Amino acid sequence: MQPEFSSPLTSAATSRVPPTISPTLPLIGHLHLLTPPLYRSLAKLSAKHGPILLLRFGSRRVLLISSPTAAEECFTKNDIVFANRPRFLAGKILGSNFTTIGWAPYGDHWRNLRRISTVEILSSHRLNEFHDIRADEGRLLIIKLTSACSSPVNLTSVFHEMTLNLIMRMISGKRFFGDEDTTEEGSKVFQEIVKETFELSGASNLGDHLPVLRWLGVKGLEKKMIELQKKRDSFVQGLIDQLRNGGNQEARNNDNDGKKKRNSMIEVLLQLKEDDPEYYTDELIRRLMMNLVAAGTDTTTATMEWAFSLLLNHKHVLKKAQDEIDIHVGTDRLVEESDMASLPYLLCIVNETMRLYPPGPLLVPHESSDDCIVGGYHIPRGTMLLVNQWAIHRDPDLWSDPETFYPERFKGLEGKSRDGFRFMPFGFGRRSCPGEGLAMRMIGLTLGLLIQCFDWERVGDEMVDMSEGPGLTMPKAQPLVAKCRPRLVTRDLISVSGLSS
Repeated sequence: MQPEFSSPLTSAATSRVPPTISPTLPLIGHLHLLTPPLYRSLAKLSAKHGPILLLRFGSRRVLLISSPTAAEECFTKNDIVFANRPRFLAGKILGSNFTTIGWAPYGDHWRNLRRISTVEILSSHRLNEFHDIRADEGRLLIIKLTSACSSPVNLTSVFHEMTLNLIMRMISGKRFFGDEDTTEEGSKVFQEIVKETFELSGASNLGDHLPVLRWLGVKGLEKKMIELQKKRDSFVQGLIDQLRNGGNQEARNNDNDGKKKRNSMIEVLLQLKEDDPEYYTDELIRRLMMNLVAAGTDTTTATMEWAFSLLLNHKHVLKKAQDEIDIHVGTDRLVEESDMASLPYLLCIVNETMRLYPPGPLLVPHESSDDCIVGGYHIPRGTMLLVNQWAIHRDPDLWSDPETFYPERFKGLEGKSRDGFRFMPFGFGRRSCPGEGLAMRMIGLTLGLLIQCFDWERVGDEMVDMSEGPGLTMPKAQPLVAKCRPRLVTRDLISVSGLSS
């Protein structure tokens, strides 16, 4: 039952609702029409019935958008109206009763969390302070691949571990994969937490749409989420306590003025806590840090994995990217983040990868807080908004040859994360992804280093399998395994001794 309210809309406007699909079955609505992967299933419905549809997922009303014009209307004129999130079980438990930045309703608390994220944690200034960490992880990656290139390399695992190490070094100053001390109990616990977080966050929960199921099969999922949240809280609290007591040795490096530099993100928040202890509680710090791990690792890893899969299947694109790096960077140093502006084709590759395989094929769901108009249709309060970015990215009316990997289509748009509303891999509006800058730095640098330093081949004659696996972030169905060998022009750069000195 939707709450009663006084609508500011005219009776003429409220009389025209979006088209739907008949029949709408009792209890389940249109759920019987959905098959995995959800974005493909919904794209078929939109192609048949139109780019603006009003569906029923059980008891929940859903506005399905697969048009950039309608998406623009949702995220500009109606941005505040759609600034809420639906109340799912994951938001209640893993989102700490809807108080984290990803799940909190639009209001003062959410605006404070957004400000902290964009100004204190993920601003360009703060990310620049962590430049050395990202460069060092890049060097360590090259060392690892150089020593392992005699046999096929599991790039899925390599990207996953590197991304987690990089994010955790920025958060806490510690690596959790690949070092001699990663057999410690803390590292094992962290790896279990990451695995369970991705599994449970991507789990389909019909109880979110069929309340009767909450008292049946959902209890097992709820119990798992509660146990996971306890483990997450305990783990991150341990990091906070350690850093509060001066345990971050990596950040103890001093500059010439004797000032501590490269504070971890937790230390930044602990410093803010000194001025406002009532707001910057340990609980708030835990939530912000765990959200960064959950939101920033799987998406970044998947994008790099898809990008390299595409490159291995399109060797001429890989060669063109190598030539660009050789010309603009040379052979006497490694690619750096500052080189990205001089490597437009590399950025075209990243954009084209995110067009074909967006990290969020369905943008994170929104929910309307009031009645509004979209595309001339009346959208009632409490309607969940699903924008099918995957369908927009592959719409032949918007893109020429949309199924073809063609990085050149982004020429002139290098470095931009959007092309109007037909391309917005990080979302748009108030609830767009605040980690866009970090993700683009990580992806661009990692791909640049691997392209610069190695020649790559598929393991066999067959093309890399591009099948999609289950999950919210569009993972590959099969891990990416490839062969690499150091390039002659960069052999001095990628010798272990040279990089270690």
